[in-house]
Amino acid sequence: MTAPDLARRDPTLRELMDDPDCDLVRLERTYGQFRVVNRLLSGWRRLYRQRIRPLLDTAWRTTLLDIGSGGGDIARALAGWAARDGLALDITAIDPDERAVGFARRSPAAGVHFEQAASADLVARGDRYDVVVSNHLLHHLDAAQLTALLDDSLALTGGLVLHNDLARARPGYAFWAAATRPLARRSFLHEDGLLSIRRSYRRAELEAVVPPGWRVETMVPQRLLLSAGRSTR
Repeated sequence: MTAPDLARRDPTLRELMDDPDCDLVRLERTYGQFRVVNRLLSGWRRLYRQRIRPLLDTAWRTTLLDIGSGGGDIARALAGWAARDGLALDITAIDPDERAVGFARRSPAAGVHFEQAASADLVARGDRYDVVVSNHLLHHLDAAQLTALLDDSLALTGGLVLHNDLARARPGYAFWAAATRPLARRSFLHEDGLLSIRRSYRRAELEAVVPPGWRVETMVPQRLLLSAGRSTR
């Protein structure tokens, strides 16, 4: 199969799991596989140690919002790391897709509340959090949705915002194509991962579309971190 042209981002592509009529068994397998993929590749353990943990304290409970939480693995991981460090962290994990929220709620975690909602819903009811995060969300959004997400993020916190996403590059595409091919028939991980890379930004592209005050950083392996507020570096 000929590799696609990755010179330009292709936001017109639609991932299979975004189809409301997609196979539910394959979808839930994909949610389950995200836990392993994110632990290995997303860099949240490092972000927790370097950016989030310094804001936590044993004396009061820090609040964190995970936007577009999917199957809930990032929220559970953050809650688990904080608990092992003896730190108090209350997490609200939201997703507008009832399938994702239903899957996440079947694996409850102490300190984590899963809710079917969009960030705009929380802004409308006046919610505020100490930290706002997302994982693999930016590449799903069109220009208007990206602007809305960033506005909502700042409205929801006066503290730290971390939006962690893929960066588009050939090495990562080739690695994903080979490493996940055996899973292609059982879940959406293989094909949707490749589509996600094709939809994702490069650093200069993301810097060109975000407002002043936001910082874009490169992380390894092949990732971008969009941050604002306290403790940005």
